[in-house]
Amino acid sequence: MARKQDTVKLLLKKGLITEEEIKTANDDMKKTGWSLEKTLEKLGYITEEEIASASAETLEIPYIDLEDYTIDPEVIKLVPEDLAKKHKTIPLFKVGDTVTLGMLNPQNIAAIDDIRMKTKIGSIDTVLVTEKGLQKAVDSYYGMVGSVDEIIKDIDKARIEITAESGSKEITKIVEEPPVIKMVNLIVAKAVKDKASDIHVEPDEKILRIRNRIDGILYESSLIPKDLQAAVISRIKILSNMDIAERRMPQDGRFKMKVENRDIDIRVSCIPTMYGENVVMRLLDMNTALISLRQLGLSPENLKNYEMLIKKPYGIILVTGPTGCGKTTTLYSSLSTINDTEKNIITIEDPVEYRLNFVRQIQVNQKVDLTFSNGLRSILRQDPDVIMVGEIRDLETADIAIHAALTGHIVFSTLHTNDAPGALTRLVDMGLEPFLVSSAIIAVAAQRLVRKICPECKESYKPNEKVLEELGLDPKEKGINLYRGNGCDKCMNTGYKGRAAIFELMIPNEEIRELTIAKTSTDEIKKAAAKAGMKNMRQDGLEKARKGITTVEEVLRLTQEERK
Repeated sequence: MARKQDTVKLLLKKGLITEEEIKTANDDMKKTGWSLEKTLEKLGYITEEEIASASAETLEIPYIDLEDYTIDPEVIKLVPEDLAKKHKTIPLFKVGDTVTLGMLNPQNIAAIDDIRMKTKIGSIDTVLVTEKGLQKAVDSYYGMVGSVDEIIKDIDKARIEITAESGSKEITKIVEEPPVIKMVNLIVAKAVKDKASDIHVEPDEKILRIRNRIDGILYESSLIPKDLQAAVISRIKILSNMDIAERRMPQDGRFKMKVENRDIDIRVSCIPTMYGENVVMRLLDMNTALISLRQLGLSPENLKNYEMLIKKPYGIILVTGPTGCGKTTTLYSSLSTINDTEKNIITIEDPVEYRLNFVRQIQVNQKVDLTFSNGLRSILRQDPDVIMVGEIRDLETADIAIHAALTGHIVFSTLHTNDAPGALTRLVDMGLEPFLVSSAIIAVAAQRLVRKICPECKESYKPNEKVLEELGLDPKEKGINLYRGNGCDKCMNTGYKGRAAIFELMIPNEEIRELTIAKTSTDEIKKAAAKAGMKNMRQDGLEKARKGITTVEEVLRLTQEERK
């Protein structure tokens, strides 16, 4: 380990302790026999985490806080419990053939060699962890087998029983038990490993069902006995800073976890139902890199037009679609494309999902009345060039955004409509003046996310005549092949892995503007947009199906309202 003096000197240099505190600790050491660092901690002058962080900096190795760190159970199996306890270590994550261990003494070469020899791990990296964090992790992850079903068999159910009469202190104590902690950690870790976007914790009459939404589809993950329901849900509520005693009203919260050294932001919604509280957790990987506009899936023509539109000096660009269709990703990609030091870009979001350099990002906070509309008013006093409003939810926000666009700002936002033409009629229906809508909106992009064919089990096939007619192709034409996934272990036998976006991009021309002012129907605007050359989402999706990106069935499933 680093020399004690080096760590203490660094703590002193950082201003975390004083010379007087060191003197007091040195005097106290003679009575207790503890080390200087431990004495400083016990006297309350510094925390164990601050000591570990300084030691890691001295050693020039990473430090990882295990407080909210979630480990894949498959990784835990790489190092047996007796070996982990013997060498005061725990496996944290695996990248390729290299396993990273959290250790109290990362420079213990003998321990590392012993672990490598007995586990046959090819390569080992080490990071520094605290004794408290290591002990908690070992208690939570070892002593039980690494799956939810197997943990259930080992739980003393009577010990963690929560009843309607249980008080907050009693519940808090119960849900801090290692089995409950591990069960919730495993539920989250499995979802992250499977690339789920949401976890659904659903109480039924006789069971607690866990389902994960993967590539837009819900799959059952595990079934938990009914008598463990309250413990699992209470644990999630405590993590989310919810009132665990309140079970009759909906609540919202959020928390963060580290899973395999990835920061996962988790938004939690809890509502009361007939059989108990239903919880949905939305997962956001904070380490996910932003994708560029070219990676979104826009056709070459739409990409060229969209890149031109986002560089305009004023106007509103809307991205529409249902929840979870990738609207926010499109907006972030748009901002990243035009982001530079010459522009003042300000956003107001709920929540802030990605961090962007040079961009001032504001988080909506209902508790202090920082809403989209109030935040947008303040943004306009900050001399912005570009504004992003996470969502237009009401007339007030829409009105401010429209006037911002008409006074020399480019505004990006989202709206919940089924297609691009419907955005214009939705804004008018909200109460905006039609002539303002027609003047301010310069583009509307509607999108959906379709599942991509798994590359591991992808195969071609000859479609039947009905499918060819849906594609607008001549059934008599020869050499037409489509693609599908046959199903394999890599895609959980679904034939799909990952998602891609399909788009329709409407750029209002004079006819569309006149129809908007006249308050005509969405269908009329849709016909005018098609006449002007807009390809709808179904057409865009079917082109992607012909290229082997997705299947015809997937496109038809998500574009039922579209007609050629």
